[in-house]
Amino acid sequence: MSFYQSMVRRLFFFICTIAVLLTACSDNDSFSTDSSHRLTFSKDTVRMDTLFSLVPSTTYSLWAYNNSGDGVRIRTVRLERGNQSGFRVNVDGTFLNPVATDFEVRKGDSIRVFIELTSHENQQETPQLVDDNLVFTLESGVEQKINLRAYSWDATKVTNKEVAADEVIESSKPLVVYGKGITVKEGATLTIKNTKLYFHDGAGIDVEKGAKLVVENVLLRGDRLDHMFDYLPYDRVSGQWRGVKVAAQAKGVEMTNCELRSAYTALWCDSTSVTLAQTIIHNNKGYGVYAHDSEVTLTDCLISNTLDDCLNLQGCKAVVDATTLAQFYPYSAARGAALRFAKTEQNLSLLCSNTIVTGYDDDVVFGEGFDGETVVLAFQNCLLRTDKVDDEEAFTDVIWEKKTDDVQGVKHFVKVDDVNFIYDFNLKEDSQLKEKEMGWEGLYRY
Repeated sequence: MSFYQSMVRRLFFFICTIAVLLTACSDNDSFSTDSSHRLTFSKDTVRMDTLFSLVPSTTYSLWAYNNSGDGVRIRTVRLERGNQSGFRVNVDGTFLNPVATDFEVRKGDSIRVFIELTSHENQQETPQLVDDNLVFTLESGVEQKINLRAYSWDATKVTNKEVAADEVIESSKPLVVYGKGITVKEGATLTIKNTKLYFHDGAGIDVEKGAKLVVENVLLRGDRLDHMFDYLPYDRVSGQWRGVKVAAQAKGVEMTNCELRSAYTALWCDSTSVTLAQTIIHNNKGYGVYAHDSEVTLTDCLISNTLDDCLNLQGCKAVVDATTLAQFYPYSAARGAALRFAKTEQNLSLLCSNTIVTGYDDDVVFGEGFDGETVVLAFQNCLLRTDKVDDEEAFTDVIWEKKTDDVQGVKHFVKVDDVNFIYDFNLKEDSQLKEKEMGWEGLYRY
């Protein structure tokens, strides 16, 4: 092939390429004002989770597609209520302030829209609807609307609170706790009752030496009200807040009709007094209750689903009655025991009656020493998922559960859904354990 022929072929290829590009650009740069050419949205309603007023939401998003067959120009994007509702919107990198203008969406192309909300206080005790419409006005004059909606809940914000004198917290509004959380200082007694506490990540309650905590009819949980996935609210994910820590030589902690869920270690106590009644401790990423050299009394309680042990007693004097220890933690096969106990420099005394101790694993009860002196045990009318112990004085009317039993583990309970993480640890009506009046009985809360 001659040099001349080679140059002709290259020039021909170049001209053809330019022609194709010009044709493509011409097609993509064609925009229509025909009212039949509209955008298609990935959703017609953006439904946010319930959120606390004055607290920014997570970011939600949607796509606006142009499948109309020609380019579409957007004259304006605006919120129908202007800046009154608290929604913040970013369209293709541009924030509404309060309107954004002049967008082009070529044929077959799309733009992304991001939405957040910081709602105003609504002066109501219950969550209130907050909604607005996101209005796209096309060059043709056509208006297309996306509905934005959420429920806003007024709450009291608490940050790094120190209680230096006796104090009572009682509130019809929920309390959202930030920073380190709440610290009860030496010599003070903090009473919390008839309210709900929502703890931000890293927040918790600390009870110092010489201080006391009394909690009555209170929910303690994480502050995430949104969902990790459509089927999974963050409230069902463990490790959302720090938990309650009671220091050595504190005057103690008393909880009645309370619920602590989705923390790290829900309750950690050292050399103090612990009294829990009608209390639920569920779904924690550490221990349910860890007690060292303490006096512990549990009556009609439920401690369930913890990464570490549900109940760990180290050198304690403990009485456990009408309680369920259910170790069905779903997020790790390396879960701890339902019940673990041992002596320390202090002797151990454990009196356990009318109590269910079960779980997924073959053995969920671990203890040290049955010498009758430094370790004193008495189990009466209990179900224990562990190997049988031949000690008729320490173990009276005990059911030794095995995985081969017809009814064992999850089959005792009304609902154990480890796909959606929904649990009801009340006993089934036909359970033999119900007839023997074993375990916790309470409200279904999950």
